[in-house]
Amino acid sequence: QLQLVESGGGLVQPGGSLTLACVASGDTLDSYAIGWFRQVPGKERERVSCIAGGGLITNYADVVRGRFTISRDDAKNMVRLQMSSLKPEDTAVYYCAAYAVAYCAGSGPPTNWGQGTQVIVSS
Repeated sequence: QLQLVESGGGLVQPGGSLTLACVASGDTLDSYAIGWFRQVPGKERERVSCIAGGGLITNYADVVRGRFTISRDDAKNMVRLQMSSLKPEDTAVYYCAAYAVAYCAGSGPPTNWGQGTQVIVSS
């Protein structure tokens, strides 16, 4: 069964950068669309980015477009989220999740989730 593990979270100053990694085991990622989500206590989990199987199609939430970049390395069974120009409002627990299909749009909810990694943007 597919298992996902996130890493790379931490404390960063406003304007700084972090790169999150989502590593899979139990299955190969190449046929799955992978999303990065984030959640703040008391708020709904929101998807910030998604990359389709094959990596040719990506999408971003408006609040992160131009600052975050999603990429996948299927040889390493990994998806990354590069975050730059971080803002305090980017503070959240970040999760990666796999969809049951290879595309991000209209795919229903993800079927597999990681445990999350905390990102804190603060001076």
